[in-house]
Amino acid sequence: MATYEVVLLALALSIDAFAVSLVAAATGRLNGGRAGFRLAFHFGLFQFMMPVLGWTAGETLEPVIAAFDHWVAFGLLCVIAFRMIRSSIAGTPPERAGDPSRGLTMLGLALATSIDAMAVGFSMAILHINILWPSVLIGTITAGVCLLAILLGSRLEARFGRWAEAVGGVILLGIALRILFDHIA
Repeated sequence: MATYEVVLLALALSIDAFAVSLVAAATGRLNGGRAGFRLAFHFGLFQFMMPVLGWTAGETLEPVIAAFDHWVAFGLLCVIAFRMIRSSIAGTPPERAGDPSRGLTMLGLALATSIDAMAVGFSMAILHINILWPSVLIGTITAGVCLLAILLGSRLEARFGRWAEAVGGVILLGIALRILFDHIA
């Protein structure tokens, strides 16, 4: 697989993490640079690990996991999206709403936005493509894209504040529905 193909693949896989990072920063939920780095790092780490896990599992586990992976991603994103929408409607201040770069929220977001990367790993195993270099690029590019999204989102915070959280919840619901429809259709 050519490097430019892996870069394009990485950019495509990073879109979900970009959207989540943008919304997290625009809603003011990321308290400082450390939280932003933590979010970008974990998204990049999961985008690196999931293709490796998918590749390792290869053809053996694909039929078992493929039957429900989209439901897991859909459920995780819906729960987080509904919490964001509820918080924006209730007017919960960002510091009370919780930092998405910590705990189960971080784990859920990183897992939900990287499940497609596991499918890429499955595909690469079937095509007998070495996974290490593509996974490193995918993880690194995702982390970089997330850092850019956080910088952009932090500039949007002053303008959109709490409404960005509602929009972010709707965006997450859209991503969840896209994942579901892509796998059902």
